[in-house]
Formats: sequence, C-alpha cells, structure tokens
Amino acid sequence: MRIAAVGDVHLSEQCRGRVRPELADLAERADVLLLAGDLTRLGTMEEARTVASEFGDLAVPVVAVLGNHDYHSDRAEEITSLLGDHDITVLEGTGVTLPIGDRTLGIAGTKGFGGGFAGKCASAFGEPQMREFARHTEELADKLHAALCDLHTDVTVALTHYSPVSDTLHGEPPEIYPFLGSYLLGEAIDACGVDLALHGHAHAGTERGTTPGGIRVRNVAQPVIGTEYAIYEIDPGST
Repeated sequence: MRIAAVGDVHLSEQCRGRVRPELADLAERADVLLLAGDLTRLGTMEEARTVASEFGDLAVPVVAVLGNHDYHSDRAEEITSLLGDHDITVLEGTGVTLPIGDRTLGIAGTKGFGGGFAGKCASAFGEPQMREFARHTEELADKLHAALCDLHTDVTVALTHYSPVSDTLHGEPPEIYPFLGSYLLGEAIDACGVDLALHGHAHAGTERGTTPGGIRVRNVAQPVIGTEYAIYEIDPGST
C-alpha cells in the first residue's frame, strides 16, 4: 500500500489554486492521502473552504485529523462537516476502513494533545486548569486506543496531529516538548499493533522515530518533509 501524507499546510484564502496542481498525479503514486492537521492558519470557514477546494474530491480517499490551528476560531465541528461534504473524512477518536485493492487499510485518528513524555510529563493533579490539561490528553489517547483496537484490517495506521513520541521532536526546543505531544498517544499506538503512526505539529522536528514498542513514527509536517506530501509504502504481507 502506498500512503501519501502531509500535515501543517496552513492554508489561507490566498492559497487557493496553489496545492491542487501538485496533486494531479497523486492517484498514480498513492492509494490514499492522509492529512495530519493544521490544515488552516486560523480555523476560519473561509480557510476551510480553501482546504476543501485543494484537497477535496480527489481520485483517492482523503482522511484527516484537525490540528490546534483548526480549532482556533471555535469552528471545528463546522469545518469537519464542510470537509466531509467534499469527501474528506475527518477523524476524532474514530476510525475508518478503506478497501485498497484486495486488502483493507484501517485508519484511526485524533488531534491528540500535549503533556510530555515519560519522566517529564504533566499529571492530573493540582489546580483545575492543570487537571483539565492532563485529562484532555488522557481522554483523547483513550479514544485513539479504542478506535485503533476496533479496526481489524490488513494494515493499520494511527493519524494524529500531536506527536506520540519525542524522537520526531528533535530540533525543537526541549522546553516546549510538553506542548508538542504526549507519551499517552504512543502507549495507545503500541497497545493495538499499528503498522505506521503519522503526525505533524513539530515544524522544526525530524521525520523519523519509533515508539517504545518499535512502531514506525513519521513526522509529516510540511516544513519537515519539504514537499507537497511524502509517500510511505507498507507491504501487508510483511506486517
């Protein structure tokens, strides 16, 4: 299976017409396109319409999660509905199964959230604001775990915006790691036998990493991959 992926495209209204030409031969190169959040700059409906015009109604299935930028204007539900009207499936604690030839591809996704990584992470203790911060991550990680484990497909991919590991954050200031991802996402991914995990968010990070359980993690933020999308190949017979 050939999985194309990109995140953090941050499209504004002025970007309309710039991305679509780069996707003209996508169906010849990939079986699916995954979008790892931060599709817009400020989460406005005008920007979301640009996303729909650039990535919607393609010749391959398009599956996305939203990112923190997409939540900024408090229009996440409306953005999700709009993108759905253009054949872009937006996941949040949910999964989808796609037929790819005679095999099946399962994708489970969530925005995810911060909190940090083992030994240096937030906990649901203290002030209400800190408890709320930590519990938001816990809730989304639990939903990702449930969605992944509900998939029974030949290949399974976890799609998040925030990172499940610290490996792919190298290059970012260590002080902001707690705001770039959470080990709880990685635990959910390891628990369910995923073949590949994709995320964005860390613009100055690195592309390649692994979970503690050995699952491949790829940071597909556009500033990291330096192209319109990256392609990852998975042989269902070897997973």
